[in-house]
Amino acid sequence: MGIDHEELRTTARAIVADGRGILAADESSGTIKKRFDSIGVESTEENRRAYRDLLFTTGGVEEFVSGVILYDETIRQRSADGTPFPELLESKGVIPGIKVDLGAKPLALAPGETITEGLDGLRERLAEYRGLGARFAKWRATYSIGPATPSDYCIWTNAHALARYAALCQESGIVPIVEPEVLMDGDHTIEQSRRVTGRVLQAVYTELHDQRVDFAGSLLKPNMVLSGYDASSRAGIDEVARETVEVLLSHVPAAVPGIVFLSGGQSDEDATVHLDAMNKLGPHPWQLSFSYGRALQAPALKAWGGKPDNVAAAQRAYYHRAAMNAAASTGTYSPERERELSTA
Repeated sequence: MGIDHEELRTTARAIVADGRGILAADESSGTIKKRFDSIGVESTEENRRAYRDLLFTTGGVEEFVSGVILYDETIRQRSADGTPFPELLESKGVIPGIKVDLGAKPLALAPGETITEGLDGLRERLAEYRGLGARFAKWRATYSIGPATPSDYCIWTNAHALARYAALCQESGIVPIVEPEVLMDGDHTIEQSRRVTGRVLQAVYTELHDQRVDFAGSLLKPNMVLSGYDASSRAGIDEVARETVEVLLSHVPAAVPGIVFLSGGQSDEDATVHLDAMNKLGPHPWQLSFSYGRALQAPALKAWGGKPDNVAAAQRAYYHRAAMNAAASTGTYSPERERELSTA
């Protein structure tokens, strides 16, 4: 059966349309446990289900959130009323997605570097996820900046895997989100971050092209170009926006409909402010939006605290951050708007 390119392109465009973005609710079991530990809640399947349920049932948030990335456990779970989560999301006009990589593992003969695994059996898993309602997927590769890293070996091996994943997704009628994340741990300068990000993106798009991936039916989820978190001096908002946009213009084809940034450990407001500053530099060839996990969820998680009585407060916190990031994705965010909505 041939690939329905128009369906893929329509879905990709819908995910980044109208100033909306993605909620990344695809934390692995280990990551969600750490998040729950921080609020003193046991990471049981029911607690995880209840927490995702409060996010997915937040009234009106579909105005700001176009898609949700689910985890293998979550795509099989149901809302409190028995509705499967993918059906619940679709009923609100939100597109269900799925994380399909199996995590970054040590790269052989490359100390300190990683390769993302999960290609074995991926075709069959994608078919199952499509049957469960997923219309897009995500695969993350990671790269560390150091004196000798990332190596060309690491960059090109991960680019090859990302492209194989993307091709398999499109074959299955699923839009691939390609996520090459240059980690900001370390004391590197923003210039080093830009140089490494450019090398990574160049390799990724070379491999995507060579493996016949339809750029127009895909999305990119990159890091922002930031100074290392331990750098002696940190680049300001305008410099981050300018450096990030310039490296994207140099390496990301205009056929890609959207770029949905990861927050990469930034504070909630920093992730919003940087996205807004980039959009204020527009117009750009692609939509610039968000695919945030912790930066969308942290206030809601804290407000919830595992208590049913706190669900409404948690939903208000999530709604607020989603609204702020939607504003940033159209370049209309302001600190005043932040304060207005937070006190509404």
